[in-house]
Amino acid sequence: MTLLKRKLADKISQWRDEARDLVKKTGDKKISDVTVAQAYGGMRGVRGFVCDTSSVSAETGLIIRGYPLLEITHLLPEEVFFLLITGDLPTAEELADLKSQYSSQAVVPSYVWDVMKKMPEDSHPIAMFNTGIMVMQRESVFRRKYDAGVPREEYWEYCLEDGINLLAKLPGLAAGIYRIHFNKGDLIDYDSQLDWSENFVHMTGINDPNGQFKKLMQLYFMLHCDHEGGNVSAFAAHTVASALSDPYYSVAAGLNGLAGPLHGLANQECLKFVLGIYDHFKAAPSKDELKQFCWDRLNSGRVIPGYGHAVLRCPDPRFVAFVDYGREHIKDDDIFNIVKDLFDVVAPVLQEQGKAKDPWPNVDAASGSLLYYYGLKEFNFYTVLFSVSRAMGMIAQMVINRALNIPITRPKSVTTDWLKENT
Repeated sequence: MTLLKRKLADKISQWRDEARDLVKKTGDKKISDVTVAQAYGGMRGVRGFVCDTSSVSAETGLIIRGYPLLEITHLLPEEVFFLLITGDLPTAEELADLKSQYSSQAVVPSYVWDVMKKMPEDSHPIAMFNTGIMVMQRESVFRRKYDAGVPREEYWEYCLEDGINLLAKLPGLAAGIYRIHFNKGDLIDYDSQLDWSENFVHMTGINDPNGQFKKLMQLYFMLHCDHEGGNVSAFAAHTVASALSDPYYSVAAGLNGLAGPLHGLANQECLKFVLGIYDHFKAAPSKDELKQFCWDRLNSGRVIPGYGHAVLRCPDPRFVAFVDYGREHIKDDDIFNIVKDLFDVVAPVLQEQGKAKDPWPNVDAASGSLLYYYGLKEFNFYTVLFSVSRAMGMIAQMVINRALNIPITRPKSVTTDWLKENT
């Protein structure tokens, strides 16, 4: 038994007892009321299910298992996954064991590359990525064990096996798609001496002489790992997994949601906006010039990409972490300087305009500029990077839900006529 599995086995009985007691003692207590506006407005703010991996505070941003994000930005992605799924930071032995699992299962099967190379040249990288995940569904241990009739109490074990196997392969799958889609040459083999995120950089073939790009990707994959349970990708994965679909099907479902322009594509739009500013001024503009540029854009009926968030009412701590990284490692880069100056300029402009509930930057306002600086300039690949990271949160959530025997998701819908008659 792996150390991660042993840790979970010790915790799950406690979690089951806690959930059972809560339902028994407070099962009739309301945690939310739903307005007609919410029913028509994407269920915004409706408390409808439980997610323990992380929460998002409007005032402070992302909190992972009780840790405010900015307190744990030093963690490796392997460490943050262990934290997400168990609630504990791994010991050195537990971390080494998880890394060993990843390493032993990291090689993407050759049949996946056969499919990738036959996809149309104009296929979107995220379509290729999700296709690769779906092709690997044949490897699902959960599916085989379910068909064999294992007890429900064991579902989480095989969900975990699938999840680890899939996570181990995602950096290689993403890097291989990068090389195939953008004609970067032959695939590069996995290096067992490197960790999860380092291997991604290695397998892309992107030049990284001082190792700073590897450090950035460690931070990137850590920061995007989870964002509570109600965002489109997490909730889509949750819903599909609740039907006892295996992690391959469930993660692919979530990532298809991530591919939407209102979710995972936002970082591309933010970078295009920043590059547009640079092209307009032929350099990094002054803050006064930038302020006027933003006013002109707003007065023309357009928004400022990367500013505003559905939940947050403060600067996104993920944005703060990226900017802090850039301040330390990037000197005198015009693109990054525009990003920094926008932070000082945009919020006051939006506050003066008075239309934005949240005038602060979200993570997408900064992430693309850093990727661009280190040579990853293919915009339509950025959502794949987001997907590699966010799969950690999806898998952690579905393993926990299988351990707690959470039933199929089935909210009740009503008709417009019902609302007219009953409200």
